[in-house]
Amino acid sequence: MLPSVSRCTRPIYLSVARPLAHFRPPMDPDPTRPIETTIRTKLTEKFKPSHLEVHNESHMHAVPPGSESHFRVLVVSSLFVGLPLIQRHRLVNEALKEELSSCVHALAIQAKTPEQWGVDPALGKSPPCMGGSKNDRTVEEKLKAGRE
Repeated sequence: MLPSVSRCTRPIYLSVARPLAHFRPPMDPDPTRPIETTIRTKLTEKFKPSHLEVHNESHMHAVPPGSESHFRVLVVSSLFVGLPLIQRHRLVNEALKEELSSCVHALAIQAKTPEQWGVDPALGKSPPCMGGSKNDRTVEEKLKAGRE
């Protein structure tokens, strides 16, 4: 059973230098990133992917430092064979419905079959934030709801 999403931001620790002994590659599960970890776990359980990438892109948007509100996922699964793109996206959205209804404000999805991944193993890039969420009250509400 997955732990419920308890917060959408992580504490900020200020330090001059971070020892290499504590370095983690960005795709390793990290207990200080509970939303990212939950997304990774749910997608792995649901789709048994041959390749999975979960990128927290919150730092690219108008949200507080340490937020976990904007994500990009790449899911490569044989379960997508024969399904149109819209159906694949619906399945990913359904798997993450709790997070999308609480503290995840944006989710960019790339859902590929293993054959498609073999032909094009690229991850799409997100455009720079234009600050549109600064006036979007749902971001603040979702962040607040996730901390309670």
